[in-house]
Amino acid sequence: MIEKKSIDYEKAVLIGVINKEQSEEKVNEYLDELEFLTYTAGGEVTKRFIQRMDVPNPKTLIGSGKMDEVERYVEEHKIGSVIFDDELTPGQQRNIEKQLRCKIIDRTSLILDIFAQRAQTSYARTQVELAQYEYLLPRLTGLWTHLERQKGGIGMRGPGETEIETDRRIVRDRITLLKNKLKKIDRQMETQRGNRGALVRVALVGYTNVGKSTLMNVISKSDVFAENKLFATLDTTVRKVVIGNLPFLLSDTVGFIRKLPTQLVESFKSTLDEVREADLLLHVVDISHPQFEEHIESVNQILSEIKSSDKKSIMIFNKIDQYEHETIDDDDLVTERTGKHFTINDWKQTWMEKVGDRAIFISALNKENLDEFRKRVYDEVRDIHVTRFPYNNFLYPEHLDQY
Repeated sequence: MIEKKSIDYEKAVLIGVINKEQSEEKVNEYLDELEFLTYTAGGEVTKRFIQRMDVPNPKTLIGSGKMDEVERYVEEHKIGSVIFDDELTPGQQRNIEKQLRCKIIDRTSLILDIFAQRAQTSYARTQVELAQYEYLLPRLTGLWTHLERQKGGIGMRGPGETEIETDRRIVRDRITLLKNKLKKIDRQMETQRGNRGALVRVALVGYTNVGKSTLMNVISKSDVFAENKLFATLDTTVRKVVIGNLPFLLSDTVGFIRKLPTQLVESFKSTLDEVREADLLLHVVDISHPQFEEHIESVNQILSEIKSSDKKSIMIFNKIDQYEHETIDDDDLVTERTGKHFTINDWKQTWMEKVGDRAIFISALNKENLDEFRKRVYDEVRDIHVTRFPYNNFLYPEHLDQY
């Protein structure tokens, strides 16, 4: 269970659907993550509702009987938000709101809300605002919020133009404005990246909350915000790092997540440019998480979408200090041995076989095995540097321990 501090958390319930694409086990995993997202956003989950159905209800996603059950619980326990793990259509959201009479949120809007909370710089706030407006546009019907007041209201509507049409036009105008603003910032950031010179670029990538920012702080001696919450870091941080006498640029990027909203992938293209332009990727994995192999698949899928899956990379299995496994007695011939029974050494053998020697097991928090990490990064960066500048070979020995 997630420990709650003495803060007023908004009561929420979660709803998941078991279907042909999502087994019961998978839905429970997704709801575990959705609960962590809810906690990160400032909510407290009091109950989960799960329904098995092959075909979703086009009006309310879940069946009418389950809707009535949820309605009774919401009324009895004064629930503030009902959160669906699957994305709702605008029509489904309106229908559910009419019956439950409380806030209806899906995974996409919850992630957008967290991003809005966490955005620190003007650039990140612009990216999040664009994603929010693109999500909002098809959902404006029945949710009129007098957006025209932002632009004066009087004189803004054309002859016979309805309030909702005014809202749509204002939102479209805002989207165009934000996209133009991002294009301008993108050009500035592209120029900045070009001005960094010929230094080798290394990017930390991985699922959200795997410890990328903690590792960044340890390696670069910087002060990047790190917290045990999802999406603690939104803004890309770039630091010049020197190992031995070999300098390179290290960037910390936004964490990935399963079912990442398409609006965010589009809005955060420039943040992902740090990944696209990197010479080496450090794929950080939280080995203490029960579904860490699925997290790896999710990250690899997004890397493939942004055409970065073929880059040279190292798997960094972090949080070995927090890893726990179930033990099986030697005389137990019934229990099937699975990944949850593996020791760290078992995982080392498994992943060393999968990726050759391109896997390292560390604890960034406790600074375990960081010497091995530094040596490996040094060797990889040196190889890239030597290939790029063959006449400077003599400056950097083949291995860090030769210093």
